[in-house]
Amino acid sequence: MKKSSLLMACLLTTSLPAVAQPSGGISPDMPDHFTVSTQDFDFIRKEIMIPMRDGVKLHTVILVPKNAHNAPILLTRTPYNADHMTSQADSGTMASVLQGYDNMPDVIADGGYIRVVQDVRGKYGSEGHYIMNRPMRGPLNATEVDHSTDTWDTIEWLVHNVPESNGKVGILGVSYDGYTAITALFHPHPALKVSVPMNPMVDGWMGDDWFHNGAFREEMLSYIYNQEATPKNTVKWWSNQYDNYQLFLNGVSAGAIGKAHGMEQIGFFRQILAHPAYDSWWQSQVLDRLLPKEGLTVPTLLVHSLWDQEDNYGAIALYYALQKTPSAKSDLWLAMGPWNHGREIKDASMLGAIDLHSDTGLYFRKKILEPFLAHYLKDSTVPLPARVTTFRTGINEWETMPALPSQDCNSTCTTLHLAPQHGLTFDATTQKRETVQYVSDPEHPVPYVQRPVLSKNLPNSEWQWWLTTDQRNATSRPDVASFTSPVLTKAVSISGQPLVHLTAATTGTDGDFVVKLIDVYPDEVPAQREMGGYQLMISADILRGRYRNSFEHPEPIPANVPQVYHMKLPVAAHTFLPGHRIMVQIQSSWYPLYDRNPQTYVDNIFNAAPDSYKPATISIDTAESWVQVH
Repeated sequence: MKKSSLLMACLLTTSLPAVAQPSGGISPDMPDHFTVSTQDFDFIRKEIMIPMRDGVKLHTVILVPKNAHNAPILLTRTPYNADHMTSQADSGTMASVLQGYDNMPDVIADGGYIRVVQDVRGKYGSEGHYIMNRPMRGPLNATEVDHSTDTWDTIEWLVHNVPESNGKVGILGVSYDGYTAITALFHPHPALKVSVPMNPMVDGWMGDDWFHNGAFREEMLSYIYNQEATPKNTVKWWSNQYDNYQLFLNGVSAGAIGKAHGMEQIGFFRQILAHPAYDSWWQSQVLDRLLPKEGLTVPTLLVHSLWDQEDNYGAIALYYALQKTPSAKSDLWLAMGPWNHGREIKDASMLGAIDLHSDTGLYFRKKILEPFLAHYLKDSTVPLPARVTTFRTGINEWETMPALPSQDCNSTCTTLHLAPQHGLTFDATTQKRETVQYVSDPEHPVPYVQRPVLSKNLPNSEWQWWLTTDQRNATSRPDVASFTSPVLTKAVSISGQPLVHLTAATTGTDGDFVVKLIDVYPDEVPAQREMGGYQLMISADILRGRYRNSFEHPEPIPANVPQVYHMKLPVAAHTFLPGHRIMVQIQSSWYPLYDRNPQTYVDNIFNAAPDSYKPATISIDTAESWVQVH
């Protein structure tokens, strides 16, 4: 061997690490442990198992901007995988990895915040047992821990172990993560300076994920299945039908469908089956009842989406409940926008098919959220947003107000009267009694979107935008009663919650009533031709008839005897423009968004037998039916 070659061989031998040779005589390509080189990253990532007071450790990801000093912390506590939420790009920039669920890189990364995301108990990397919307300590939770104590213990660890922070913490999140942002307000840690619950789950029976006024949200079965079957959502909902409408129709009842999927193994499903009414099990855990008793001591910005397909009840219910407390004037804010569930943290230039002509999500983040966070976490001289900021659709403008309109109607309310010949009028003196009838057949329920109804997780599913879908398909059905105003000659603006007073009889002994307030576009819209004749739901909800007198104590409907059904529709902020018409639609199924009502009274609809489902004739008294709007 030449001298130079010998020298090179010696250098290679001494500079390369020794690799153990397996018995087969070939070295592996893959190291036992690979270390990512992060020297060019603009942040430092840490994964910590933070101990709670009962010894359980919670998996926590901490992203610290390099060169951070005296930086505030933004915390999210989630059941949706902290690793996934902080690993969204093949990039070494913090803004890139924060592209996932519940992250707003233009607020968090650009603002220089330390980002902390934590798996809640029993989910993904955290120890302990998972319980859906774990109740606060009390009648339903006899342990020493809940989400509030876990948040307290987490913040206590962070302020003592993240030297780059200024000791100030904010908590925020969407949906379930909005729920945990609210629970942090119970006995809050002194370092918690601000909370931003966005589209939060607050009351799962009255109007958030699980029920609406007693009608069960059958489309949420798959969520419960995926979320509660395993810690890491490794078991996925399955179906032998492409069309959910057919799947649930074949399955008869929500209880039977769940049991066919093995859901009796899941604790939360068993609780739902056992508590179909608004009994003490539900009432003792809802946050809009509990937090006002606790008192609000941390500045809180509630964020509501006006077309939220999942949680369009919670933020508004909590706002009205907290408005009655002494601290509301100092610690409570509300922002509402033309968004579906969580759209405020994304591009929000469109509302389904509706062009809003600006990115309303960006406006919210830059003009409302950023200054709110900065004021309490960075610099108290930063001006705060208005107490209530809302986007008014129709005219597509932002507006501010000191508070939302009252939930009750007063002399300022406008009444839309149902009128003969399927009319709708503002003039009570022209109202005449007429009975409008339709037959509600449980074998042919009204679909909530055009069939096929695709599961929410499938490509091309309309789940995200079902509240904005064109209602003309429903209008054309004989089992939907539509009442339409003349063409408007001047704008009609509404705010707050529409109030329904419906007088109707049924030949059955139970039944559901869906009421929709709709903006009917002109036949021709030159600026967006595909919107010609579009029927856009502005506010809509359902009431299960057995609960017309009491949500806690159901009772049969007397057959063929008119009954009064009162309902508060979701909050609205909309202007019906000249040339448009206003429509009120009434129907008795909304399927399979909500489970079918047998229309024959049974003790528990989850256990209804196939022969319980019978057609019923619904008779609406126009002279005694109206919708009031602020």
